[in-house]
Amino acid sequence: MILSTLCYIEKDEKYLMLHRTKKKNDINKDKWLGIGGKFEEGESPEECMIREVKEETGLMLKNYQLRCIVTYVSTTWETEYMYVFTSNEFEGNLIPCDEGDLQWIDKDKITELNTWEGDKIFVEKIQKDNSFFTVKFQYDGEKLVEYDLKEYIK
Repeated sequence: MILSTLCYIEKDEKYLMLHRTKKKNDINKDKWLGIGGKFEEGESPEECMIREVKEETGLMLKNYQLRCIVTYVSTTWETEYMYVFTSNEFEGNLIPCDEGDLQWIDKDKITELNTWEGDKIFVEKIQKDNSFFTVKFQYDGEKLVEYDLKEYIK
């Protein structure tokens, strides 16, 4: 089981995206993702997300919101539980990332990028409304075969 976080950092109607091109044996090779990574021992979801954002971008978040929890199940990789955040207030300057190239992408263009099919579904939902939700994606290899999205009332 893998525990991870992802953050979509927003500025001027754009999200900061990471094009994963530099890591060897990367399950996300050539895909575009938000900013994030795996938990370290003893970290809370917030602590993991803040650390990963700082390490990968050099930015320090001033506020953030937990938007959804994603479960990824696949025939070819370990089950992953991912906490997805958004943030629109930060400070600092971007630094080079050793996992790929950082780029500000128009929010309405995110789903046109080479991302996981499931990511397109939850990014569209995050952009559409402010509700909290969970979603479980089932993959056969890299092909999304089904998903189940549940919304929660605030």
